[in-house]
Amino acid sequence: MGGTEHLSVRREGATLVLTLNRPEAKNALSLPMLVGLYDGWLEADADDTVRSVVLTGAGGSFCAGMDLKALAGKGMAGEQYRDRLKADPDLHWKAMLRHHRPRKPVIAAVEGHCVAGGTEILQGTDIRVAAASATFGLFEVRRGLFPIGGSTVRLPRQIARTHALEMLLTGRPYGADEAAAIGLVGRVVPDGTALDAALDIAERVNACGPLAVEAVKASVYETAELPETEGLAAELKRGWPIFDTADAKEGARAFAEKRTPVYRRE
Repeated sequence: MGGTEHLSVRREGATLVLTLNRPEAKNALSLPMLVGLYDGWLEADADDTVRSVVLTGAGGSFCAGMDLKALAGKGMAGEQYRDRLKADPDLHWKAMLRHHRPRKPVIAAVEGHCVAGGTEILQGTDIRVAAASATFGLFEVRRGLFPIGGSTVRLPRQIARTHALEMLLTGRPYGADEAAAIGLVGRVVPDGTALDAALDIAERVNACGPLAVEAVKASVYETAELPETEGLAAELKRGWPIFDTADAKEGARAFAEKRTPVYRRE
């Protein structure tokens, strides 16, 4: 199992838990963290025993965005990881889910700060749980910067355009309840319980047929920007093969026999 000095990786049953682990900096993005994140997405994709991924942060924060000291030219921790970035100049965008979409469902468990690059990574996740005192926002314009992690494209597709533009153009903070009201997150839970809630959702995902889950996720994203007729055609192409799998037959058989299905990705 992978991980770096700023990204810890562990298993909870069929769930891979990735924890941004730089609490002294509110988990601001560092090169070791980005390398660890990318390796974590690859590990989840490659391991068929992994059925879901939970992304969270250590020390009561999710992610406070990019390390601004590094942007100011003061260097970024983890010189030994620079060769990885030289070998793949797109690695940081893949790590932030801008240029990579894991085939397994990704559930975000947010406590504390989830701002700037943290809110940008959040947009690459599939299901989002926030603690009551969590804070969200895209602060880049306040600093004369551009939220180049994908927010000007993805955010207006995920929430109403007026809310997206207000967030993008004012750079103001949003509390968890407001983030839920505009659809940025799906659930608000008491402080300190976001990870437990995310793991509960992951367990429910893990109990479902993995081939079906992955096909459903793929269909949602593949058809998101298609006209309805084309989208429905793409859905049939993606969905019909699932009915011919051994897992589909097992699901029906288990239902008839009133038992828990045993899925084998077949």
